[in-house]
Parts: sequence; C-alpha cells; structure tokens
Amino acid sequence: MAIIQTSNLTYTFSKGPNLIFPSFQAEENSELLILGNSGTGKTTLLHLLAGLRKPTSGEIEVNGVKLSSLSGASLDRFRGKNIGVVFQTSHFVQSLSVMDNILLAPYFSNNKVSKSDAEKMLDRLNILSKKNKKTSTLSVGEQQRVAIARALLNNPSLILADEPTSALDDENAREVLNLLREQTHALKAALLIVTHDNRLKDEVKQHIELTAPKL
Repeated sequence: MAIIQTSNLTYTFSKGPNLIFPSFQAEENSELLILGNSGTGKTTLLHLLAGLRKPTSGEIEVNGVKLSSLSGASLDRFRGKNIGVVFQTSHFVQSLSVMDNILLAPYFSNNKVSKSDAEKMLDRLNILSKKNKKTSTLSVGEQQRVAIARALLNNPSLILADEPTSALDDENAREVLNLLREQTHALKAALLIVTHDNRLKDEVKQHIELTAPKL
C-alpha cells in the first residue's frame, strides 16, 4: 500500500490562479523530489499534503485514510501521528530551549513523547549537546537539524520537507539530505522534498516538475 497518493488535486486562491497538480503516489522507503520555480505552487502543494490546506478538488490519501474525511482535532491527531513536516522557516519559539521547542508540537497534538525520546533523536542528529541552548544561538545547519528532529520525533510514515537545502552551501545541503534519507529508511517512511534547488536533481531519482499556472 502506498504511504501517500493523490488524484486530480487543484487549489484556487480567492484572488489568484488555479493551481493544478499532477497525481502521484509514494511507497515506503521512497524519495520524491517536487521541483518548480517560484509561483508554481510547491509550498501550497506541501500544505495540502500535510492537511494544512484543503484542496479545491481532488483527493489525498495517507496510509489509506482520505484527509478529506478528517477535520479539526481528528485531523490534528492524524497529522501528529503520521506526518512530519520540515518547514522552510523553522518557526521556533525564541524564548524556549531546543528541547522545549522539540517537545512543543507533540504536546499540542496530544502525542505522548518522552524527553528521553527527544534526546535520542537529538543524539542521532549529533546535536544532543545543544538541547539546553536557545535556538537563536545555533548555526543555520544546527537549526536545520533541530527542525528535522522536531518533524521526526513522532516517527512519521510521511516526511514532507519544504526547501530544506536552499539556504545551505553544498556540503551542508548534502548533509541535510543524508540526514533525511537516513531517518526515512530507519522509519520505513516516504520522503517528499519540495524545492527549487536543482542540486538535488542529481541526488534524488524520482522527480515531479510543477509548471506555472496559465493566467
């Protein structure tokens, strides 16, 4: 069974173009690169796949569950147990430590995650020594690792990453991709990377190219 599959997805902004997305599916231990220039709807598609927006038409299934059948708290719980999102902007609470930022999302989605689980994840990403630091004191690469740790803490079967490498140099971009890959295979998950970073084309075999909508 596919981890995620979509069919006939569209999204229309109240004052904007009608975005039409290609249908696709992704199995466990798979990697899919969603490419496109600015304005092609990459981030909108990621938000649809995460259940953060509702499509104008079409369907999204994650682990055999149609996201359209869920709403409110049930959708939040499903997302918290099945989907991990690495956002382009990390949205950390600057007054909190790395550890507190990581534990915040499971708390609000009513997922039981222990501090020891969080420490193990930070250790796997080689940033356990930063657990009591404020996120504002971390380097860009370290903040990226914290964002990945936060997204993966609930052992999701679907990992969505929005532009995880676009702000990084070649070495750090490769390292972040390797981290995402390692965790994808460890969790037997599906990894979808939304990006305009063409460096990743040579790294990920399966691609979907989004095109700008016709005005």
